[in-house]
Amino acid sequence: MKVEKAVIVAAGLGTRFLPVTKSVPKELLPLGGKPVIHHAVEEAVACGIRSIVIVTSRGKAAIEEYFDVDVGLELALEEKGKTALLEEVRRLSCLADICYVHQQEQLGLGHAVLTAEIAVGQEPFALILPDDLFAQKEMVLKEMLEIFEEKQCSVIASKRVGRDELSRYGVIKPMDASANIYRVVDVVEKPALDEAPSDLAIMGRYVFTPEIFEALRGTSKGVGGEIQLTDALKCLLGKQSVYGYEITGDYYDAGTIPGWIRAMAAFTLKDPVLGDEFEKYLRQLLN
Repeated sequence: MKVEKAVIVAAGLGTRFLPVTKSVPKELLPLGGKPVIHHAVEEAVACGIRSIVIVTSRGKAAIEEYFDVDVGLELALEEKGKTALLEEVRRLSCLADICYVHQQEQLGLGHAVLTAEIAVGQEPFALILPDDLFAQKEMVLKEMLEIFEEKQCSVIASKRVGRDELSRYGVIKPMDASANIYRVVDVVEKPALDEAPSDLAIMGRYVFTPEIFEALRGTSKGVGGEIQLTDALKCLLGKQSVYGYEITGDYYDAGTIPGWIRAMAAFTLKDPVLGDEFEKYLRQLLN
């Protein structure tokens, strides 16, 4: 099986960013010169995936508009001779073949992924949570896709975090974590410190076999009254092998305001247009 589809989940309420997210989807907040979800789509495309399913919810129509053709805007830019901007805007609608599915109820990440089943079908797929970003960018997902092609099993991204942070994440119990690729024995959602099976926290990249959908359909509500993806992973582990891939390098959580600020600074510094000017400004602040 070869992975030719990606699912990007953009259905959350963004409560940590209120009141901004009352009218602006958090996935459209900028990182450098592009919004968060633009980076996620480019990541999938850089991995050779052009068929993308974005899971949205009420109040997220602006995401569809962002990637759609805007004839009026294009005409206005053309009339003003703003050729570079015109080409950039036109590129948005040609990045990938994007379709949208709507999560009608906020029943958790597992439910959001299950919502994509009708669009994905019985095919393997990559799952991208756009709030999670890496200094290595698409190289994380590329490595995971290579592991999938070799093992033909689901693959989960993980990173070692401090013990005091583990209660924020799903946590992996590895068979042997001496290398950066290992068999997963168990997963625990947001464990108490004394219940964490390791210091390997699940990051927001997955490559799944289609059997994950069957596991999700059989999953009851768990932590927080939501359908947890980690609970479905437990079920999947009972039927087939699942591998973990340990990430190295910097990681950014743009799902919180402090994390988004750090990610914004890091991505702006690397932006080819904004980077130099932003670095000069930061140096002025520090002097």
